[in-house]
Amino acid sequence: MQVFNVQGMTCGHCVKAVTRAVQAQDAAAQVQVDLPSQQVRVQSQLAAEQILAAIREEGYQAEQA
Repeated sequence: MQVFNVQGMTCGHCVKAVTRAVQAQDAAAQVQVDLPSQQVRVQSQLAAEQILAAIREEGYQAEQA
């Protein structure tokens, strides 16, 4: 399980956008978004940098927690 701090997520649309971005890279990825803590937990075979790149492409600032 990889954990990322993602700034700028405020609503359900943000959750869907981040989830879709990660799953576009790995369809089997399990993505859990916690809006209050601004954290995204990802279970995937992808490298952290690949996940970060996908989230950043959606317009969010992201870093590994």
